[in-house]
Amino acid sequence: MFDNDYNVKDLLDINYIDGITMVDQHGKIVYTVRYNPRFDNESDTYDVLNKNYLEVYNLDSLEESTIYNCLKQGIPITKSHQTFSDYRGRILTTKNITIPIIKNGKILGAVELSKDITTNEDVKRKCSRPTNFPAKKPLPCELNLAQYTFKDITTQNKYMLENIEKAKLIADSSSPILIYGSTGTGKELFVQSIHNHSYRRHKPFIAQNCASIPETLMETTLFGSVVGAYTGASDTPGIFELADGGTLFLDELNSMPWSMQAKFLRVLQDGLIKRVGDTKYKKVDVRIIAAMNVDPLEALHKKLLRDDIFYRLSVISFKLLPLKDRKEDIMLLTNYFISIYNHKFNKAVTTVSKKVAELFYTYDWPGNVRELQHIIEAAMNITNTNTIHIDHLPIYITEKYNHLQEPLLEDFLISPKSEESILPLNEAIEAIEVSMIKKALKKSAGNMSKASKLLKVSRQTLQYKIDKYGLDLDKD
Repeated sequence: MFDNDYNVKDLLDINYIDGITMVDQHGKIVYTVRYNPRFDNESDTYDVLNKNYLEVYNLDSLEESTIYNCLKQGIPITKSHQTFSDYRGRILTTKNITIPIIKNGKILGAVELSKDITTNEDVKRKCSRPTNFPAKKPLPCELNLAQYTFKDITTQNKYMLENIEKAKLIADSSSPILIYGSTGTGKELFVQSIHNHSYRRHKPFIAQNCASIPETLMETTLFGSVVGAYTGASDTPGIFELADGGTLFLDELNSMPWSMQAKFLRVLQDGLIKRVGDTKYKKVDVRIIAAMNVDPLEALHKKLLRDDIFYRLSVISFKLLPLKDRKEDIMLLTNYFISIYNHKFNKAVTTVSKKVAELFYTYDWPGNVRELQHIIEAAMNITNTNTIHIDHLPIYITEKYNHLQEPLLEDFLISPKSEESILPLNEAIEAIEVSMIKKALKKSAGNMSKASKLLKVSRQTLQYKIDKYGLDLDKD
């Protein structure tokens, strides 16, 4: 099932283990169990689930983390020691074996086996410098390894293919990049692909959504802090330092406060950062890629983006098209997502119905590729056939389909003989009458009395119209 071909017996030289931790590719703890009371008890286990392991285990530097190195390198980290304080302030030293979980060449997570080897000296040494995290201190960033490459971008759109070729050419450059496109167009997928095509591929890739950082924490998150900078401050690197040598992806840059953009400009121009409370600047080597979900010119006009930031970032820029402008990709992506969820849900769906295909081609896709993926996932959850039908789709989109089936008045006025001419008035009236009669009969399940009430005509008049237009009740 997985690509890992390690002999676990060769890796295990620990006589026994005290704990097992499993994280996903972002470092989020998805499973943990402890066999030693020095570690977390049962109630603690529930507290740490679904948290990033960096929130739970505080190390002096990211490079000391066995989980981080395992996810970053994609290889087992064996016989490794690390001393850390957990989120309750307890000091522990563990001997670890950390094994990556890899499938189809992609790192999905890691499993770490730990043995407690804490000594009193470890506790004294660790306590000699301020390291404890407050229990709910926010992470400066989400640990996020770049998994995707250009091969993972599903498209046959000419413009998007040209974007990919251009991105490959500039991947090894150190110039900043600006990517813009509406939500759900695949900006991070594109950014990760650039990183993995560059010489920085084995260095850190850190993604940070600027809109998710409280303004009061923005400067510390970006640049870090030193002891004494404010009450409770510790020596903490910011995301620029964490990404040193690699790539920093700043999403929704237009959400960054105006005052912070001025400090961000210093990094763009000189590669210099200064931690909060420090007096010295530090040089960092970071490839900065910024993204926005609005057009840059609109952001400039609305004063969401400084002119000097824009001119520096737009040295290299990409616009990612919305899905409504990539009609040729709709069924390609549909089949791709069907394949993914066939595997995930153990199903054998092969296609979508003609009506679903029509709807997909006419729908404007405000949520873009991400919305299409979620719609396919929703349909795959409830279908029990090999075809996705209209009634398998979420209600909000089926209502769109029903609306599309209602003929517009203009449709009745166009002559079938020529699009440039309109029907004579009497023919247009007949066409409208036929459509309304059919709709009333359908809504009343063929009951003439109910249909006549819906149309506000007598039953006799309705029967006359049906005979006049030669409508077949059984068929219509």
